[in-house]
Amino acid sequence: MSAPNSHIGDPTKRWTMVADLERCVGCQTCTAACKHANATSPAVQWRRVLDIESGTFPEVRRTFVPVGCMHCSDPPCMHVCPSTATGQRADGIVTIDYDICIGCAYCAVACPYQARYKVQQPRFAYAGAKMKNEAEREDPARLGVAQKCTWCADRIDFGLENDLTPGVDPRATPACVNACIADALHFGDANDPDSNVSKLLANSHTFKMHAELGTDPNFHYVYGNKDLDDPAGTEMARTVDKHADLGVKPWLQQHWDWRAAGNFIGGGTGAGLAVMGALAAFLGVKSGGLHLAAMASVALGLFMVFLETGRPFRAPLNVFFHPQTSWMTREAMVGALFFPVALAAVWTGIDGLAWAAGLLGLAFVYAQGRILTEAKGIPAWRTRSSLPLIVTTGLTEGAGLALAASAMFPVPLGGLRETLLWAVLGLVGLRALSWMAYRARLSAGAPEMTNRVLAATHPGILIGGHLLPAGLAAAALLFTEQAAFTAALAGLAAAGAGWAMKFIIVVRASYNQGFAIERVPSRGGIGIAGGVQPGWQ
Repeated sequence: MSAPNSHIGDPTKRWTMVADLERCVGCQTCTAACKHANATSPAVQWRRVLDIESGTFPEVRRTFVPVGCMHCSDPPCMHVCPSTATGQRADGIVTIDYDICIGCAYCAVACPYQARYKVQQPRFAYAGAKMKNEAEREDPARLGVAQKCTWCADRIDFGLENDLTPGVDPRATPACVNACIADALHFGDANDPDSNVSKLLANSHTFKMHAELGTDPNFHYVYGNKDLDDPAGTEMARTVDKHADLGVKPWLQQHWDWRAAGNFIGGGTGAGLAVMGALAAFLGVKSGGLHLAAMASVALGLFMVFLETGRPFRAPLNVFFHPQTSWMTREAMVGALFFPVALAAVWTGIDGLAWAAGLLGLAFVYAQGRILTEAKGIPAWRTRSSLPLIVTTGLTEGAGLALAASAMFPVPLGGLRETLLWAVLGLVGLRALSWMAYRARLSAGAPEMTNRVLAATHPGILIGGHLLPAGLAAAALLFTEQAAFTAALAGLAAAGAGWAMKFIIVVRASYNQGFAIERVPSRGGIGIAGGVQPGWQ
């Protein structure tokens, strides 16, 4: 059974959930109720409660914070989805259509709230034995695709059809809200000024998690009544390496692994080779070999994506459904144009087609960069500095491999060697500047562990990936006796460093956003305090 489609919902409603942090006791009853109602797999928690520690001894506080899908007004998960499987109902509820989702997990890395899951195989609480609720609610359509909290939309729709009020009548209210023993969770229509949530919000101090990212969640946190003083201007404290922050502070995302890195490596290298092929055609050198290598590299990268998607046989068609906002769709569309144009350039030898293939290669690597910048859930990717780094790295990889090929195959490509040496020198310099700008931007805008990974790899990248190929390229220009061997080493070093950088960024430095609270609620006579953002410095 798929989640409700995006066309359903009353546009006059704006369903909203409110968590009262003064009342939540961390009992996890809402988590259990959600699992029972939706029969989610072990380790999948559409609703969970965090235990966040703040302050310093002896002024230490614990705050219990319910989290899950925030049903954002501007959901990044929906914008990036290439298949339009993620949609938004007219009443604001964000949905997933399991029947068209390809399981690429792009939505999962775009979500700053760690609210999406992907399960490949059936799993049950007691190994192979199903509990009654698991047998009744088991949904094979959820395997291999994205899944998340739906705010029990089926209950809401049932209630509206039967003149019940969601948030008031239990049969029309999300299971987690019904189960809350402390009356900490509330649900209702924020567009109705007389609703329970509207009255609560009007009389309370509230915040939205990660509001600075512009997602505008429809999930609010109450941290005190309006009659309490709010310490305006108090900033969130950033804490590092506290044991109590496990499961709260950023952790290494697991949705995109070495196969995703392989896509960026293959696609970027192929795009760079296509641009070098266009340069060769402009200089009157036959570029067929470079375009063949470009097609092979891009195809390898796309095959890596095929390996990683949960429903791979849907991907070849469904990936094209969302060119309006999804850069994954746009990458696929550019790739679909690139192959026939590059093949025609090889077949006919027409320079104009070679130049067109080069432009498409440039568009392809640009789309790859934008795929990362739109992943709002991963600070190491979403920074705008990722785009020039990915583009310059792809071009450098292509120039490096083309240079190595010109040294190994001097008959067809020998005339390009000097030009490619200068290209490698220039592109390595641009990539070094992009890398430095990228690191500088992340120094204050990424989790501590992301910056530790980048700091540990920085010397090797700077020396082995930039100074070494630049020195070898300069030596090949100055000393012609060993120019071929030195040029080949320079090209391979330039390309290899780019591959290593992409692997580090995509796999090793990709810590997610984690969780944060803007304010710590008053409790037990102690006033409101500034919030905390664990795992950031």
